[in-house]
Amino acid sequence: MDVINPAQPQSFGNPPSDPLRALLSNALRFWEPRRLLYNSVLAIVVAVWLIATWPHFRPMMKLDSILLLAILALLANLCYCAAYLVDIPLQGSSPSTLRRGRWVLWVLGTLFAILLANYWIVDEIYPFV
Repeated sequence: MDVINPAQPQSFGNPPSDPLRALLSNALRFWEPRRLLYNSVLAIVVAVWLIATWPHFRPMMKLDSILLLAILALLANLCYCAAYLVDIPLQGSSPSTLRRGRWVLWVLGTLFAILLANYWIVDEIYPFV
């Protein structure tokens, strides 16, 4: 009889034996590749604002502003992680519901992030420039 030592690392090809680890692994495989698209969409929103109103934003281009932009990007990625709180319980549903639910969650979350980015730019950054 073989005894598996839990302290031994698992090989890359074997699925995790812990149920929570399996849920997290499944969630990571779906959400992390889409994080690049999410960040790209938000970067395009910011770029459109900068290009469309360049003369107005030109004085804002200094080191402090770039640091603020980096902090806001970090917060946007932190908000992206909230999807895991919905995804883990959603994995208990049927595969078709899970697939559809994940995409609906991604689209709604991205649209909400676009709304927040536009609000932040118009209300918090634009008036002070």
